[in-house]
Order: sequence, then structure tokens, then C-alpha cells
Amino acid sequence: MNNTILTQFISEFDAEIPSTRKCVERIPEKLFEWKPHETSMTLGYLTLLVVEIPRWITIMIRTREIDFQTFEPFQGKTTAEMVKRFEENLVDTKQALRELTMEDLPKPFVLKNGEQVLINSPLVENISSTLNHWVHHRGQLTVYMRLNEILVPSIYGPSADEKTF
Repeated sequence: MNNTILTQFISEFDAEIPSTRKCVERIPEKLFEWKPHETSMTLGYLTLLVVEIPRWITIMIRTREIDFQTFEPFQGKTTAEMVKRFEENLVDTKQALRELTMEDLPKPFVLKNGEQVLINSPLVENISSTLNHWVHHRGQLTVYMRLNEILVPSIYGPSADEKTF
């Protein structure tokens, strides 16, 4: 590994921000309780995941641990609150990624629930996995958007709703 992985994390993160922001901005709070199936998460909770996953990266880098028993999730109730929290998380995560060093990458990150360790693996693996997790949930969010007639933004190319060529 060399410094390029550090710049790659920042580049990947930055590349996902504009389309993710558009998705979050378009989710109306009146649909926060909607879900496509009884076993699915609600649109509001899914939006919250997309908003908060950057914060997970910040915590990973700065503390090397997340404990579900002490982790305090954000409780956004409106679209404006979600967008504001998203922007705050972006600022913090960009700064944390800039502070990251090559020496940090092999250090362990631990995800636990109280005394139960769920994950204990190198930080580099977890940052990469979390970026993928973020993109996955944004993709899921776009499906929820489509099912609710919410315009889906262009993400990696034109969408049916935004024809940008």
C-alpha cells in the first residue's frame, strides 16, 4: 500500500457526495414511515443510514471503535434536519480522511455490542467496506424513491428522471 490509497478514499468519498446529497434532499418527511414491505426498513430510517454512514467513517478513524450499546444515532424528523446533519457529517468525514495516515491503516477497528465483538479487522478494510455500504444503501434509497414517484437523480450516468448527456 502507498499514499494513493489515502487519496483514493478521499476521491471515492467526494465522488459519491453530489448524487447522495440530491437523494437526501428529495425525501419528503411525509414518507418517512413508508416501506415497500413489512420486513423492510422505513424510508426515513434508510435516509438516516445514508446520512449517518459518513459519520461511521469519522468514528472509525478517530476512535477505532463503535459500540452499539453506547452509540447515539441521530434522530432526524424532517428533510431539512437530515440534509443539515448530512452536511455536518461530510465536513467531519472529509477532515478525518485528510488526517488519516498510512500508519493508521493496518490498525484494528472494532465493532461491538457491549462485550460482544462483531468485527475486529484492519481500519483499511473497514473504511473500504463502509464506503461500499454507503453506496449500497443509496442504491436502495433510489429504489424506494422510484416506488414513490420521487425523481431519481443521475448518479453514474443519466437517469430516466434527469437526462444529462
